[in-house]
Amino acid sequence: MRAKMSVLMRRHDKAGLRRVVANFKRVKILVIGDLILDEFIWGKVSRISPEAPVPVVWVNSESFMPGGAANAANNIHALGGEAFICGVIGSDGRGRTLTDEMRRKNIDVEGVVIDNERPTTLKTRVIAHHQQVVRIDREKVEDIDDNIIGQILVFLKEKIADVDAVLIEDYGKGLIVPRLLQEAVSLAQKHKKIITVDPKENHFSFYKNVTLITPNHHEAAKALGRQINSSQDLEKLGKTLLAKQKAKGLLVTLGEDGMRLFENKENSVHIPTVAQEVFDVSGAGDTVISAATVALASGASMLEAAHISNYAAGIVVGKVGVAVATQEELLERLAE
Repeated sequence: MRAKMSVLMRRHDKAGLRRVVANFKRVKILVIGDLILDEFIWGKVSRISPEAPVPVVWVNSESFMPGGAANAANNIHALGGEAFICGVIGSDGRGRTLTDEMRRKNIDVEGVVIDNERPTTLKTRVIAHHQQVVRIDREKVEDIDDNIIGQILVFLKEKIADVDAVLIEDYGKGLIVPRLLQEAVSLAQKHKKIITVDPKENHFSFYKNVTLITPNHHEAAKALGRQINSSQDLEKLGKTLLAKQKAKGLLVTLGEDGMRLFENKENSVHIPTVAQEVFDVSGAGDTVISAATVALASGASMLEAAHISNYAAGIVVGKVGVAVATQEELLERLAE
């Protein structure tokens, strides 16, 4: 029955999804997570280096984008919602560049804390002819100092009443630790807020009693120490993980195979991909969690939120680099 419902929604209820998307401008989302500065070096390749069997990239331009939790906030803003970001940067040029980029995109950076003991995480991607040639990561991934966690919790307590949902973006860079998760989830529950998590596989024991978790199939498998070799394996794993986490919903992304939604006491629903072209999957997970969170905060059901996030991700993977889907693009895709 649920599978038939999914098909009917894809074919006939896009109007209902468009009504949800039209309400995105009413929502406010607080994003907590690892902040990353994404650097892109754009160029072209015309020969192989005589020094080693690697391409020589002639650089045409360079650009910066908010990454990690900042990309989730950027997606929320692009979809029409209001985003408040809470995380940690270093007292360096990278951190200043990142906050400048977020301000340009109208993301509220009041909750960004400076840690003098660690650098701002930087991911540099070299792109040639629309293909990523190499990625270089510069970061420190030790757990954030307890004093910094305290500052973040103070901000969260001040802001929680003003937002509709809390989105936790865990990139495993040191911010998402048990103390922060436990207090953030407890506070959000107390204020009856939606809580969504984009997880890291080795942190699943942290994420309990949340509204929605959105792992990819690799993260879901690693979280339980299992392999997924069939649809039946995925079904068993999803139900086990949903019960273990005591979450209301589990949305497992499957790459080119779409998504699988698990809800309590319901059969899972497979949602086929709607991507028309795939150029770059960088940041697609951020789009999924962002669109699903904004949709839930706009009154969507779990299934509607999953469909909306699927359409948003389908837009993003058709772009090169860490990109976003706008509210206008989403409405246009749903009108097709």
